[in-house]
Amino acid sequence: MAPRAAPECSDPRLSVMFKLHCYFITRYQHLSKLEFVALDISDKSYMSWVLDAEIHLDAMGLADTIKDKNQTSNQDCAKAMIFLRHHLDEGLKMEYLTIKDPVILWNNLKDRYDHLKMVVLPQARYDWTHLRLQDFKSISEYNSVVFRIISQLKLCGDNITDHDILKKTFTTFHASNMLL
Repeated sequence: MAPRAAPECSDPRLSVMFKLHCYFITRYQHLSKLEFVALDISDKSYMSWVLDAEIHLDAMGLADTIKDKNQTSNQDCAKAMIFLRHHLDEGLKMEYLTIKDPVILWNNLKDRYDHLKMVVLPQARYDWTHLRLQDFKSISEYNSVVFRIISQLKLCGDNITDHDILKKTFTTFHASNMLL
């Protein structure tokens, strides 16, 4: 982002303030950008948030900071805390304001939201059981739903293989559409 030219102004203080404003915007604009959606206090996005956070912490070389009994440096723990807090809803930030250890924050969030698997898993299994190709207007719409359900099942610990996917698709064809 190229710095903007200071507006014409007779007051030199306003010109300096504008230049300082532009400096801070260009210098610190990265702080407002999120690598992925922040964890909402309503818990709607916890499972995908955990996956995103683990991937990003791993890419940053900070994956060990959220593991129990780790030997990471204070600096790495601080970087992980900054990253995690940056990706929390304001309400969650306030609730966990006094926590300075990423392991404790991670475990507290897990204790708070991990019950979602017990809610999501039965619904995903139900959706998988009742999924039928003939209920969709197009193959792409069907595939989209299949992969959404598979992702939910995998996030909850169920393993769906390619064989399972093919079997599901073939068994949902209407008899009149089958060619021998």
